[in-house]
Amino acid sequence: MRYAQGGGLTDVERAARERVRRQAVTHFEAGGKNREIAATLRVSERSVERWRRQWREGGHAGVASKGSPGRP
Repeated sequence: MRYAQGGGLTDVERAARERVRRQAVTHFEAGGKNREIAATLRVSERSVERWRRQWREGGHAGVASKGSPGRP
């Protein structure tokens, strides 16, 4: 299946995804474990692991979405 530019997400859906990432950072700062964070936010542990690595390397800006990987 092919998706429209932006992964097929609306602006509202993209904003919701960013809120989840910001919530994950709050849990990282509080010392939460990946499994607990994933369950709380209803995302995969793999996503939480990736976000935590990005957060360690780049802080809040590192976790922010870079947008669609496709061409503009």
